[in-house]
Amino acid sequence: MSYVDKPVAEREDARRFNRHTVLIGVKLRRPGETWFTSRVTDLTESGFRLQSFMNLSPGMTIWVMFSGFEGRRATVTWVRAHEAGCTFDTPLHTAIFDHIVRMGR
Repeated sequence: MSYVDKPVAEREDARRFNRHTVLIGVKLRRPGETWFTSRVTDLTESGFRLQSFMNLSPGMTIWVMFSGFEGRRATVTWVRAHEAGCTFDTPLHTAIFDHIVRMGR
């Protein structure tokens, strides 16, 4: 079941972190493939909205790398045209999140 197909109560629970509008260049890859340049346009400690020309589908595992940080594993939750919502396998630590948000302003 995709994010938009879930009941409203589940969607609201999934958004328990503050969402910040950002514009951050990132590197993105599927497991075993090479890095591809993409952009993150909003960010929470638990996930992000991605703009990418990479072919993505819900349930797919990806790796995203923010400048200055190691790659982080995430799962694609939804896809619309060249945008995708993704959830980090492990939420960002607050200090890392704050630093990345500052980079994206």
